Amino acid sequence: MESDFRNKQRKSYAIMRSIYDLGMGLLILSMGLFLLLGDKLKIDAIYRILISIDPLLRYIFGGMCLLYGSYRLYRGIKKDY
Repeated sequence: MESDFRNKQRKSYAIMRSIYDLGMGLLILSMGLFLLLGDKLKIDAIYRILISIDPLLRYIFGGMCLLYGSYRLYRGIKKDY
């Protein structure tokens, strides 16, 4: 009886963690894409903020966001908790 409860608890934790990883991965990936492609999107309010940031720093941080977001998506799909 107790082991059945523990298995159900582990399964619900794995599902919750997977959804969290997928959501955060998509959010971080979209932020990385926005940083890399922000000058081409030309959204006025945010474009003024992006233009004031050094382009090299913006590209490095955008690339890191793409890598980390991809890792979070992979971990959410793999579900090895």
